[in-house]
This record gives sequence, structure tokens and C-alpha cells, in this order.
Amino acid sequence: MIETILKRDLGTPPAAVFADADIEYVTLEIDGERVTVPAGTSVMRAAALLEINIPKLCATDSLQPFGSCRLCLVEIEGRRGYPASCTTPVEPGMIVRTQSSKLQQLRKGVMELYISDHPLDCLTCPANGNCELQDMAGVTGLREVRYGYDGENHLKLKKDESNPYFTFDSSKCIVCNRCVRACEETQGTFALTISGRGFDSRVSAGQNEPFMASECVSCGACVEACPTATLQEKSVIWLGQGEHSVTTTCAYCGVGCSLNAEMKGNEVVRMVPAKDGKANEGHACVKGRFAWGYATHKDRILKPMIRSKITDPWKEVSWDEALDYAASEFKRIQAKYGVDSIGGIVSSRCTNEEGYLVQKLVRAAFGNNNVDTCARVCHSPTGYGLKQTLGESAGTQSFKSIEQCDVVLVIGANPTDGHPVFGSRMKRRLRQGARLIVIDPRRIDLIKSPHVRADYHLQLRPGTNVAILSSLAHVIVTEGLLNDAFIAERCEERAFAQWRDFVAQPENSPEAMADVTGVPAQLVREAARLYATGGNAAIFYGLGVTEHAQGSTAVMAIANLAMATGNVGREGVGVNPLRGQNNVQGSCDIGSFPHELPGYRHVSDSTVRGVFEQAWGVPLQAEPGLRIPNMFEAALDGSFLGLYCQGEDIVQSDPNTQHVTAALQAMECVVVQDIFLNETAKFAHVLLPGSSFLEKDGTFTNAERRISRVRKVMPPRAGYADWEVTVALSNRLGYPMDYRHPSEIMDEIAMLTPTFTGVSYARLDQLGSIQWPCNADAPDGTPTMHIKEFVRGKGRFIITQYVGTSEKVTRKYPLILTTGRILSQYNVGAQTRRTENVQWHAEDRIEIHPHDAQERGIVDGDWVGIESRAGATVLRALVTERMQPGVVYTTFHFPESGANVITTENSDWATNCPEYKVTAVQVMPVQQPSEWQRQYQRFNTEQLQLAGTNAVPPVTA
Repeated sequence: MIETILKRDLGTPPAAVFADADIEYVTLEIDGERVTVPAGTSVMRAAALLEINIPKLCATDSLQPFGSCRLCLVEIEGRRGYPASCTTPVEPGMIVRTQSSKLQQLRKGVMELYISDHPLDCLTCPANGNCELQDMAGVTGLREVRYGYDGENHLKLKKDESNPYFTFDSSKCIVCNRCVRACEETQGTFALTISGRGFDSRVSAGQNEPFMASECVSCGACVEACPTATLQEKSVIWLGQGEHSVTTTCAYCGVGCSLNAEMKGNEVVRMVPAKDGKANEGHACVKGRFAWGYATHKDRILKPMIRSKITDPWKEVSWDEALDYAASEFKRIQAKYGVDSIGGIVSSRCTNEEGYLVQKLVRAAFGNNNVDTCARVCHSPTGYGLKQTLGESAGTQSFKSIEQCDVVLVIGANPTDGHPVFGSRMKRRLRQGARLIVIDPRRIDLIKSPHVRADYHLQLRPGTNVAILSSLAHVIVTEGLLNDAFIAERCEERAFAQWRDFVAQPENSPEAMADVTGVPAQLVREAARLYATGGNAAIFYGLGVTEHAQGSTAVMAIANLAMATGNVGREGVGVNPLRGQNNVQGSCDIGSFPHELPGYRHVSDSTVRGVFEQAWGVPLQAEPGLRIPNMFEAALDGSFLGLYCQGEDIVQSDPNTQHVTAALQAMECVVVQDIFLNETAKFAHVLLPGSSFLEKDGTFTNAERRISRVRKVMPPRAGYADWEVTVALSNRLGYPMDYRHPSEIMDEIAMLTPTFTGVSYARLDQLGSIQWPCNADAPDGTPTMHIKEFVRGKGRFIITQYVGTSEKVTRKYPLILTTGRILSQYNVGAQTRRTENVQWHAEDRIEIHPHDAQERGIVDGDWVGIESRAGATVLRALVTERMQPGVVYTTFHFPESGANVITTENSDWATNCPEYKVTAVQVMPVQQPSEWQRQYQRFNTEQLQLAGTNAVPPVTA
């Protein structure tokens, strides 16, 4: 769907309308035309709705009115002077004139003052053709400037080129304040300010610092808000303005931002957040906004390659030869070892349609259920826990719901780093007065940042989520804070009674659990009271909940809390998992777990299985297949010898790296489909070039169950989109697939999956996006779930007994390592490491508390060895009070860091989700890399040489 780049700006946001409130309307007259609008609407917006465009510079409908530019003056009958239309609310019977000789004279005079201190380089300016100052000069009829440049001006101010993605040219700044307001209102970082007074007033980052030295997070909100070329993307300066725009969906985190790819032919000029994007509403982060250059990076794999052994050089071959070879190897392995000897892995980076085809390939062409997804290692406990309690394996609300939230409880998540656009929305609500509880071992930014401070930070020990959730429940039960009416109407009576009696036991009290969690009992009691009595309360959680030995238990404990307080089934409340990757939700929805067909229906259900057997034309196995960890064990046992891995890097992302690589080395045919020679591909026998999100059509499903279109903006650089490759492989295996477009795949998903019945590309184009369930009962989708009753009928409370992890600290391993992400990098870093984002985060570091550092003689920047029961690696130390004593933290974005060399194989009892967040370690100063890093360095160099690449291997300690 092609859209024009310029979209109409109504000048000011719509009037605030509170949920369930009666809307009051006002009728007025503007330039002789009557218009009726909600009370609180600005005169400027009311005029714009009549397609009367009042000149403006400081006003934009993405920001609150400011009234500084003095261009939008109007005349109002019966009122003295010339008020600014952006800051003047409508009144009943108001008569407004937007055009008169006096207004023309005033506006022209204002514009003349602006232009007198502005470079007259329009023809060579990168904003030429897309500059509001230029537009307004034309609108006001400015033809000459009486004031010369002989006096004091700002024309020779130096540019700030420090940011890799945009430039700041203060000589072109008109001090409209839009960038400052965008940083405050949209992003919530408050990194920009107006320094100086009067003539000396200028926009500055921080304390007159370069942008890169300031607190700016490079979200691009200031660039988008700027009406001139003061803040301008360097890609636009180099390539010029785009000629057309295609709306697509970001391929990074689970927020699912809608972006307009502005293009020149098949080349991306810039990515601009879509104002009408339901998930992001015109905002983006440094990754989605700027870090898309990886799609054309020189490291892209563009030719299929094969080899017999991983010690052999790669041989570039045609697509036909590569696919023939892969199919013949899979057939050979199955003929020799049995039908269950091969399987596939679905990626949460790929589209719903591509994931659906991979699981269909495994079930129909391979003839088994050996299919799994990377959601196994992140949010599988969410699916299990929410299914057991509420009846559906997904979050309950939309992101926008937070606008009605009074109490925000964040546990095991870091929204400002992991889900930054939603993090900004959350901060906005907190600045408006919502209260905040954070449960996290680490002091994340939400604890204390500009104009946001947590009411309670429960800084628990890693691995004790269930203990602290039970303590919160204990307070709610024993202090009479339950929502008895909700429970009686909506929940199973017997299950509730059993749960109530369990959490009321003294051993679950905050006092009894304080020694376990490390959190003072009084803090827990106060936080529980706030959550239960503070109004609409919503829980947001992430991998810090799921990636534990009791991950599923913790998810169920969260659902218990929400049901106990009646915080489910309306706006502003709910249980909200923040999904890590762009399509984690979708990869689960479309049946990529070994025990479930699309729509979370068990393979043992003969009725459900019969529906798919009839549609697919083959019998399906009734027994679940192998999970990813089981695949590794079976490979080492010699019974699982072939793997098709699309878009996933299990070597870097899965726990106990050495165990994973040993399993891959035991296999006879590993087929990897990816855009880069990733860590897993170095153990492959067939490498099929993948396609980036810019090169294909499809859909992603974000953390709020929102299905959004991914639209192709350039042809696949290797010739085929990922879905086409899966189709070709299936056909060679003897199972025919015949799809001409991904829309046909979605039609099949909708036909076979009750929650997707009403989803189609035509409907998505019409509505913009759809939150499932979408069916006859909810033709436009379901923003809020469980409104009148839970999907399972009655909500089910489940007893959540705390059981300590088997991963214990000892004298040998006295510290607990936990892991997470950082704003500028994404997951295994394959994409973001190939962009300028490395200027913010060029290596993984180990964060350690000053006390623990001092005990070990470690100073900031030292190389330190981290050793666990599973392995050892070496990282540079970052000494910080973000950590509590006894706990260290690192990210996992760089393969040479070996973060998962030291994580163990401990996992969630229900889903095998790895316990990444609790690893007992020792940290000591070292002078050389670990043995694993030396082996990695050698192996990596060899593999790069075997691939014939000129890539330079990373340098470690």
C-alpha cells in the first residue's frame, strides 16, 4: 500500500476524552462555516477539520499546544487582540476569522523576523521540499526581508555532527520548542532544553553538550518534530527526499511499531514512525527509527552454500542445487534413522506466514511434530501459565490501556530498554500521576528518571519471584483487600478457596519470606496495599519472570493477583507480558510448539487434528514432538540428525553454548536459513540466504495480540522471500505447497484457526491492524480480553508454592549472575551490531556492585573472568550501584562475549524455558581470554575463511 509522505497535520491533539464519560460538543463558526467539535478542542484543530489551514510553526498535532510562534493568530468576534488559535479552546457560538488584511500583515511580519536570522540556502538545504518554514513563507506571502544580516545573528553557529544518525544545525533553529517538547512529551527523556534568554535562546542537549554526550536516546522524536532542517537525518542529507512511502511494521521488539519506509526506488531513505500506528502512535526508538542499515550490509549472505562437513569450505551453488541437496539429506536421514530423526525451528523474527509454513512443513512433509520456536527460551511460561489460569496464552490488554491505569506494577521487565516505545508511553502515564511498583533485582531506569520515580522498588534476590508474589497475595488476603464480588462472579469457588487458604499461611507472609527475597516486609506490605486499593492496577512483566525454574509458577501467581483484586477485563488493568522479539506472540499463535497446532490446540485432540488432516491431506502424529532441549539431547544420543532452522541463532541465544554446539556437531545435516553467517550457521551444512523484513510481505503479531502488516519495500536481495524457500523445500520433499502470495497463507491460517477467522489482508488494510481474537463475535478484533467472563469460563486460581532453584551460591560460586538487554542492541545483535548502534554499546560488560568489586580488587574497565558450573568467559567490568551486592548482570548481544557459555541447563518445570536469570558465578580479575574464547576465536576465524568472507573476527581480552 503506497502512501504519500506528507500527511495532514491538524495542529493540536484531539480534546482529552475520558473513558465512559459523556462527550460535550461545542458548535462555532469559522470563516462563515459552522463546525461542531468536542469541548476542549482548539480553534486551530476545529478550523483544520473544516480544511481551513491556519499558518503555524510551533504547533503540531502530536504535541500539546505551546503558542510561541505567533503565526496562528486569529480574530474572534467580541474579543480584543489576536489570540493564538493553537492555545485557544473553542466556545459555544464563537465566531472566528482566520483571514484578514491585519492578520496577513501580522503573520508576514513574524515570518520576516524568522527569515532575517535564517540561512537562505533553500536550494541546497536537505529539507528543501519538506520544510515547514519554507511552506509558511509561501503561505504568508513573504517576498522580501527588510532586515539585513549586518547585525548580530546565529548564521555561523557550528553543526553538531556527533550523532551517527542525524545532524543538529543550530543556525537553522527557529526556537519553536517542538524538539524540546517532543523529548519531554513523546519520549519522556527530557534531554533537550532551551538555554540562554532572549536573543541568546537556543536549543541544547543536556548542559550544552554534543548530542552523543547527553542523555539523548536517539529515538528520533526531536527529528520528526523539527519543522526545519535543524535536526535532519544524515541519510536524507546524503540521499535526498524520498519519492514514495510504504507502511510496514518494525522487526525489532514486541511493541510492533508501524513505520513508513520513505523510498527512492528500492532504496530506503529513512524510516518514519506512522502517526496512525496503533501500537506506537507516531513514536519509535533508536532501533526501529535508524538501525535498518543491516538489510544492505556487506555481510549479507546472498548465495546459497553447501558443504558435507563443517570443516569443509563452503561451496556457492544455485538455489535448485542447495534445495535439492537439503531435501535429499533429510530424506536420507529419515530413511536411515526413522521419521522422527529430523525437525525444525521456527523463528520469532520471521512473519506469521513463514512460521506457519515451517511448522506445516515439519508436520506434513517431515511427518512428525518435532517443531519448536525460540519462544521456548523466552515466553513459553507465559503461554502455559495464562492458559491454565485465564484460558488464553496471551496478554489481556492493549498498550493504550495504560492511559487508564492508576497503579503500574512492573516485574522482571525493563521497558525503557527492552520495549522503549511502550516504556515512553508508560512514563507519560506515570508523569500524569499513576503510581509505580517495580520488582527487580537491578535498579532499572524507571526507579528514578526525570519526573518519574517508583513508589516502591522491591529489590529481590534473583530466583525469588514466586516468593515475593506469594507475599503480596498474603497481604491482600489477610488484610481483607480481596475483590470478593469479582471473585464470586468470575472465578472457580473451590480453586479460590484453596488458593486463599494457601497464601494466608504464615510461611507466605512478607516477614517469613524476607530472608528468602531480601526485601523488607514493610515494603512488601505497602506495595501490596497500593496494588489492591490504588484503583486500576496493571501488571507488566518480561523475561525476568519467565526465564526461571519457576517461570510458569510466577506467571500463574501474577494471574492470581490480578483475579484476586478484580484487575482483569477492563481498560487500565490486566496481565501484560512484554514479548521480547517482534513476533514471539505470533510464532506461538501459529502452532510452532511441538504439542500444539495453530490456535494453541493440542495435537492429541483427534477432532482438531482431523480438521488439519483434511485441509493438509496427510495424517498427523497424535503425540507431541521434541522440544528444542530434547532435540539437543536426542542429537547427542544419535537419534536426531537433521535440523531446519529458519531465522534463529540457537548457538548464541540458547543456554550452555558448549552443549548446543556439541549437539549441532553430532547432526548430519543442519540447514540454516538466515541473512547472515550467524553463529549457528557456522555449524551448518546448508546455508540458505534469508530475507529481511524490508524484502517480504506478511504479518507480525505484537505483545498486545495486534496483527500488523509487513510490506515489501524492496525485492529480496537473494532472490526469494523466506516463505518461498520453505515452499520450494517442501515441494522437493514430496509434499506440495502452492502459494502465490503470503495473503493466501493467512487465509489458510484464518480458515483453520478460530481466533483468526476474521483476519485477512484486506481487513488488515482496512483497519490498519487487528487484535485477535477476530471472528464473528469480534469482527474488528478484541483490544481487551476477558471482559464479561474468562476465555476458559471461570478464572482458575492455582496454588503457587515457592521452590528455590537448584542453582545455589557456594563459596566457590558466591555471586548470582542475571542477564538482560540494553536499549541500543537487540537480542543476539546480528542486526544491530551491523549498524551505528555499536557507538552506544560496542561490547557486553559485566555490571558489578562497588562492594563486590572492591572485595575482588576490580576497578571499572578491568577485564574479569566469570566462571560458573557450566563454563567460563571474560568480560570488561562496569562497576555500578545499579546492582545490589551479591548480584552481577550482563547482556548477550555479542557472540564473543560468551554470555550463554556460563548459563546452565536449569529450566522451568513446565516448559523447559531456560533459567537465564539465575546462575551462580565467581568473578575475578584476569589478564587473558577464557579457554572458550580462545577456541571461539580460532573456530570463528576458520569459519569466516571457509565462507570466503573478508569479515574481521572480533578481538577479545
